[in-house]
Amino acid sequence: MLCNQCKTSCQKHGKDRKRKQRFICLNCKRTYVEPSPKPLGSLYTPIERVVSALAMLCEGTSVRSAERLTGLHRDTILRLLVAAGQKCERLMGRLVVNVPVRDVECDEIWAFVQKKEGHKREEEKYNEGIGDGYCFVAMERHTKLIINFALGRRNQTTTNVFVEGLRDAVKPGHSFRLTTDGIGSYPYSIDNTLGHRVDYAQLIKVYRAPVEGQAHCPAEVVSTEVVPVIGNPDPKRVCTSIVERQNLTIRMQMRRPTRLTNGFSKKWENLWAAYCLHFAYYNFCRIHRSIRVTPAMESGIADHVWDLAELLNARI
Repeated sequence: MLCNQCKTSCQKHGKDRKRKQRFICLNCKRTYVEPSPKPLGSLYTPIERVVSALAMLCEGTSVRSAERLTGLHRDTILRLLVAAGQKCERLMGRLVVNVPVRDVECDEIWAFVQKKEGHKREEEKYNEGIGDGYCFVAMERHTKLIINFALGRRNQTTTNVFVEGLRDAVKPGHSFRLTTDGIGSYPYSIDNTLGHRVDYAQLIKVYRAPVEGQAHCPAEVVSTEVVPVIGNPDPKRVCTSIVERQNLTIRMQMRRPTRLTNGFSKKWENLWAAYCLHFAYYNFCRIHRSIRVTPAMESGIADHVWDLAELLNARI
């Protein structure tokens, strides 16, 4: 520890009430406290409690449950979530680039902020901050890596942003197979953004009409149809089962998209931060049972299993 005034070495001078080391300059008698790392900006919460609270959120615990278990106020936990989500977003943008891929599957998972789209009042009709929010997810089939994701409405604008992010994450000039569901906004975006680089097909599912009295039961799939769109896709490789299984992982490890609960998001910013934290934790910290390592290790992005503290302290 150097004195800011004299630029000389300081000596230890006991500890403060938070058990942090204090130092004193023997020339000017100024005292200093040992600097503590602040991986999440200006937040003063000890890193051990930060890791404990965020680990609970990554395993599907609600904010109020984390509040009761950690003793941190729920507003503090939400501020930690937003700060961690912003850092994870930048970290994913720095590390998940130039990824060589073979098979990419894309899908969307539904959630909502404050209320469902059909429940919005007339004065809330054009408020984009509330209502349905779809998270577009692109997953590499073999490495299980989440290559890109985007949150927004289920429209052409969000699809364009999502596909452009997918292009930036994949190795330049690399050709691969791509499968999506039957949303009409995909072919236009993929053709304009990826073009000849992909062998692209849509897997369109036909559902049976819902049965009266079973409103919350998923509709039964009657048949599927493979529709080639770009290039020469192999019909045997056209599949979205892996990324649809990822939807279950999201709903199990994130409280916000869990159906029929009161854990839904009240702010769009919080929902986005929760997705960023979840996908970073999934890529770098969580060992996938089928590949026995993390998706980042399987893709060559990381060389070991990260813990949550390392994820929060990573250089961005």
